[in-house]
Amino acid sequence: MNFLAHVYLSGENEETIIGNFIADHVKGNRINRYSPGIIAGIQLHREIDTFTDSHPIFLASKARLQKKYKKYSGVIVDMFYDHFLSANWPDYSEEDITSFTNRIYRIAIKRYFILPPKTKRLLPFMARSNWLAGYGTLEGIDRALTGMSGRTPFKSGMENAAGDLKRDYSLYKTEFQQFFPEVIRFSDERRRDTGI
Repeated sequence: MNFLAHVYLSGENEETIIGNFIADHVKGNRINRYSPGIIAGIQLHREIDTFTDSHPIFLASKARLQKKYKKYSGVIVDMFYDHFLSANWPDYSEEDITSFTNRIYRIAIKRYFILPPKTKRLLPFMARSNWLAGYGTLEGIDRALTGMSGRTPFKSGMENAAGDLKRDYSLYKTEFQQFFPEVIRFSDERRRDTGI
């Protein structure tokens, strides 16, 4: 799951949303700088990642890319799944996607000064171009993957991955549609169990 799915799976609590949004940029004991609500969101993000990374449907999507993209194959599937969430948003939410993403950006901007440096650098670009909603088009996902490729420390080839999505589009879409209700249930249960 990438940014869009993570914030979608956060529920309505703003601190949970922030924690889930910044989790990949919070390393080691830096987690202790945050409020209990944000920490709970970071932990939820990590639990969602663990659930996702070991799920047989996600692993089937990832296996299709493994030979070509190696360690980046999971990141690419995360992006593909965000594409399908964005492209099929009305199937999962009654709130318009632009309204939802603008609300997420407002929540993050309101807490800008507590965000990790990497999130601070990304947020203005993300909000200005509405990356989260933009994932829903093939052009948008191609742009996002190309941007990510430029930020990886090693050659990833991610700038070519939109071609793989187009080629096996119906397979990835079917896998996403089977997987996503399960991660929704998992996240709902985790939030209920932890009171967030």
